Amino acid sequence: MFKNLVNSIGEIAILRVSDERKEILKPLIDFIQSKLEQNEPINLNFICTHNSRRSHLSQIWAQTMAEHFGIKNVFCYSGGTEATAMFPKVAETLTKQGFKIQKLSETENPVYAVKFSENGRPLICFSKKYDDGFNPVSDFAAIMTCSNADQGCPFIPGAEKRIAVKFEDPKISDGTPGMDETYFNRSFEIASEMYFVFSKIRK
Repeated sequence: MFKNLVNSIGEIAILRVSDERKEILKPLIDFIQSKLEQNEPINLNFICTHNSRRSHLSQIWAQTMAEHFGIKNVFCYSGGTEATAMFPKVAETLTKQGFKIQKLSETENPVYAVKFSENGRPLICFSKKYDDGFNPVSDFAAIMTCSNADQGCPFIPGAEKRIAVKFEDPKISDGTPGMDETYFNRSFEIASEMYFVFSKIRK
């Protein structure tokens, strides 16, 4: 992994995950463990209303932590109840935290390639509906990262398991002096929980 990203993971590793959040994350741990023991692909689709902030952060950090802990056959995706665009501050924040991100298109909904190592396969990130053809159509866990998507989508077609983890939206800080800090902290919070999840997987 890139040196700056390794340094970030070192900081993330010492962040505390509350007992309450550990209970919320347990179904995700159990899903991953079960798939691993059955030698089946581990497909995780992180879902939020606009697929612009929390779902992308969750997708990217989950894939990164799977790599960090050497958990094989993990494939992370993201989607929304509608397509908008990945918010630019997300890419900016992740770059500061050690990722290398390339913008592949200059459209209203840009496509990004996100790399965590020189030779690793990049994650392709863009805003899309959760049932977009880019995402798996069956045998996946639908991980709801916001209340609106959880309430607005009582049924996710093809999902083998539905898990609500819900993070506070960093959008509340947009346009304020604390915006950079809020996005940085929310990214690290999500990262610390994905670190916890994958640290519990028995290979």
